[in-house]
Amino acid sequence: MRSCSRCDFQQGNAHTLWRSITEQLFSLPDSCLLYPAHDYTGRTVTSVAEEKAFNARLGGAATERDFVGHMEAMTLPHPHKIAEALPGNLRSGKPRDASASAPSWAPLQRSYAGLPELPPSWVAEHREALTLLDVRSAEEFHGPDCQVAGSLLLPLPELEQCSGEIPAGKPVVVCHSGSRSALATHQLLKAGHSQVANLRGGLARCGDEGYPLEDIVA
Repeated sequence: MRSCSRCDFQQGNAHTLWRSITEQLFSLPDSCLLYPAHDYTGRTVTSVAEEKAFNARLGGAATERDFVGHMEAMTLPHPHKIAEALPGNLRSGKPRDASASAPSWAPLQRSYAGLPELPPSWVAEHREALTLLDVRSAEEFHGPDCQVAGSLLLPLPELEQCSGEIPAGKPVVVCHSGSRSALATHQLLKAGHSQVANLRGGLARCGDEGYPLEDIVA
């Protein structure tokens, strides 16, 4: 009510949300009552007419460009445990396929959320046989947090469109940690890439265990 859901994780997209609300919800009669799933101020009901007029993000004379700019500028912190919760949400709570728990290409471990992971020691030992995929933004990739030398940069919002740039015939290890790498791993598995895993502990664990990271800050 007077707001909307955030779009910066769980495959969210501000353009998609704008179309969903304006082309579907706002196509209902103005008198149609809307009951939110939750509201942080105790409100329980609104209407299509009220949201069209008073919603601070997409009501009044707001355009899609206004809305997308607002959503992308919010930079909210991610909720606690979102990296564990997202894969379960994306499976709709369904149990993981037991047949996928013991692949032969690597000694995979499973995160709490069930995503396949590999320790830095194994990745370092088999580096030449792997594609290391970094899904951060270009600014982060070239920033002060370093990277694994030779890793391939494909920012998460571009991953689906640019997945053809991932070399064929090599297993893929997503080498950052957090919700974005979890989503990237899930997305690649869903797209049919059977040999995909997260780097357990991400770049921070690599550095802590003494494996070299590359600093390319100009």
